Amino acid sequence: MLVLITYDVSVTTAKGRHRLRQIAKACLDYGTRVQNSVFECDVEPAHFTQLKDELLSIYDSEEDSLRFYFLGKKGREKVEHHGAKPADDPLNDTLIL
Repeated sequence: MLVLITYDVSVTTAKGRHRLRQIAKACLDYGTRVQNSVFECDVEPAHFTQLKDELLSIYDSEEDSLRFYFLGKKGREKVEHHGAKPADDPLNDTLIL
């Protein structure tokens, strides 16, 4: 299923900047960054549960916010992109190792 994850992390303190890096790193483990604080994650439900639990353990509910948009199995068909920096599609793009 395709899940769009967005976040807003308070970076006024060193702890906030650390949380921001941790959240971005966790999201990169499961998906593709499409904007600064927006990730597209094409994951199985069990992997999404792991990712969500990880993110919820990192963020500060008093200062930060997380949003999850569930686009489903055919979510890629619902995405329309315009402008610079089109996101990679790991399922359809050629992978060079």
